Amino acid sequence: MYFTAKAAPHYRLPLYKTVLCVTCALILVVNGLFLFHNLEALKSANAQVLQSSRVAERLQYLDVLVQDAESSMRGYFISGNDVYLGPTRTVLSQTEAEVRQLQGLLADNPAQLKNLAQLNTLIRRKLSMLNQAVEVYHHGGLDEIVNISRYGDERGGLDEIRLQTVIMIQEQNETLEARSARFYDEYHRALVLGVLINAIAIVVLVMFYRLVGRSYYRQAAVEHALQQSNENLEAMVAQRTEQLSVLSRHLITISEDEKSRLSRELHDEMGANLTSIGMDIGAVMLQLQKTQPELAAQLKRARGTLVETVELKRRIIEDLRPSLLDNLGLCAAIDSYTDDFSRMTKLPCETEIGPEIDGIVREGDASLSIALFRIVQESLTNIRKYAQASRVSVTLIRTGEGIVLRIIDDGIGIASNTLAKPMSHGILGMRERALLLGGTLTIRRGRGDKGTCIEARIPLRNGAPVEGSVARPPVSSPLRQRADDHIPSLPLCSTRPHSVPAHHDPVQ
Repeated sequence: MYFTAKAAPHYRLPLYKTVLCVTCALILVVNGLFLFHNLEALKSANAQVLQSSRVAERLQYLDVLVQDAESSMRGYFISGNDVYLGPTRTVLSQTEAEVRQLQGLLADNPAQLKNLAQLNTLIRRKLSMLNQAVEVYHHGGLDEIVNISRYGDERGGLDEIRLQTVIMIQEQNETLEARSARFYDEYHRALVLGVLINAIAIVVLVMFYRLVGRSYYRQAAVEHALQQSNENLEAMVAQRTEQLSVLSRHLITISEDEKSRLSRELHDEMGANLTSIGMDIGAVMLQLQKTQPELAAQLKRARGTLVETVELKRRIIEDLRPSLLDNLGLCAAIDSYTDDFSRMTKLPCETEIGPEIDGIVREGDASLSIALFRIVQESLTNIRKYAQASRVSVTLIRTGEGIVLRIIDDGIGIASNTLAKPMSHGILGMRERALLLGGTLTIRRGRGDKGTCIEARIPLRNGAPVEGSVARPPVSSPLRQRADDHIPSLPLCSTRPHSVPAHHDPVQ
């Protein structure tokens, strides 16, 4: 059976699943953008709170600088020590620096900048009055300062500065509260929208999860059905294979039985008829030799043809079922067949057969001997046709597990694809014969990774040695075994190498 592999079809994700995936991704992106916007708004609110606190600190510090300048001036008026005039002399530069900082902080608030300008005017006016008071003290002394303070309102300037400072701090707080309220409104709306987006995302994810779960269960059901179908097919294939194997073995058994029956009929009936014909021809030929020599010569030629027919009958009988197999046993049959193989192919064939094999075959199954012989016959036929070998060896010995038959050659070997071909009937037939006896047949590379080694292992029903077999000391085998052939050497029944016959040898 041959199979053609086709490219797997390209499946696309259904449209509704794609839409759900894109929608979920968009929702997550929008949610991330809103989260980023909320973080930026929170950062801006924190910056505004920090700015308001810094504005309040700077305004309070301006008030403190002015009050400190006035206090130091009073200390100077009382003590007359110029050390007290230090804050008064530096207050102008410090206030200008604070005003510049406040202008930078209030750059985004025009109303507060206007208030800051008024506050700066009041502070300059107050500082100018302080400087004038110092000049008056230098020219008129403390009495002049006291007279001026009786008629002047020296606290008015400080109150105006403090009032303007309070107004600016209050406006800055109001601005901060307005911005905070606006931020909280935006944050509340963003929170509600975020919750809504998350709810939609959760719903979409649940829908997608259900779709994925439904697809998974559907795929699992399909896989389960495919698995059951494959198991059923495998069971059916195994059953059909077993049935075909049983049928093949049955056909092999029937074929061997039919060949045996035909060989017996040819040997008994046809042999008797041919023998009777030969005797009659011989008797008539003796009577006609003196009276009619020409007819006697024709009968002689007919008798020669009859002898050739008898020889043809014998070869047919031997092909159907070797007579040596039934008369002298398996060892003699294999030895004779390898001898004929060497004579016909002119290839040396070494034979190694254990002495207990005939005893095992006689007490074993009747199909054991013919199966082993057919394996040897088929293997040597394949070697003669395809192997291009220069040397062949046949080994049939017994091991602790059963009988091992090996046929090894040093030819070109068998390709792996040839072993897998369905039309290799010879190999399949040998394997089926081994399976018929409960054994196995393996084919691998021969000695030195050259040629082919066909090995059949047939288990024995009774693992004990066969009664009546004579145990002899082991004799070394003339065959060089591979490193992986862990089979002990046994005494040989026939170790005679079948070499190529010489030209002067008579043909038997």
